[in-house]
Amino acid sequence: MKARIGAAATALAVVVVLGIWSPEPLMRGRGDGSALPELLSLFLRPTEPYVLIPLVALAVAVSALRRDRAAVLLCLAGPTVPLALNTWLLKPLFDHHIGSYLAYPSGHTVGLVSVLTVLVLLARPGTARAVTVSAAAVVTVAAGFGLVGSGYHYPLDVVGGTCFAVACVLTLSLATHPARAPSAGSPRAGTSSGSPPAASPR
Repeated sequence: MKARIGAAATALAVVVVLGIWSPEPLMRGRGDGSALPELLSLFLRPTEPYVLIPLVALAVAVSALRRDRAAVLLCLAGPTVPLALNTWLLKPLFDHHIGSYLAYPSGHTVGLVSVLTVLVLLARPGTARAVTVSAAAVVTVAAGFGLVGSGYHYPLDVVGGTCFAVACVLTLSLATHPARAPSAGSPRAGTSSGSPPAASPR
């Protein structure tokens, strides 16, 4: 739990800092979509609702079949709460424009990364989680290139969207999957029934 709290707080701090102070290197490189348009279009597809909504629905269905109510709740709240907060709170608050629309943090990035973060949290620890993290990182980087190269966002917007999505989903996971303290009647480590272990012969 401490690790999740620390990661969420750090990610949120990055969002605030970047929203107030925009580093010049993160405000470069925005394209116009003319370079490698087919590849950029491919990179953008994971950010689209027609990809994310079925993915969330599948995660909800699997969690429901496992009768894991906490996982179902995280699947539903994980993507929707960050998107709502980003659209109605963060974007107007930071007021970063690209043309006529508010760009920071990137809403497409928030939608994608929030779903990916939920999948990472629900993956079994070990190999499954490591594979999920690796795949999520690759998809996020590719989508970032697509958003920046197509001219929709600066790198700053993608970084801010990624950090906010991670911070929000980790915070929600604390509510849906709280750490469980050991019960008062649980036997102590090294015993099977709570009674002191028998002395071994010398």
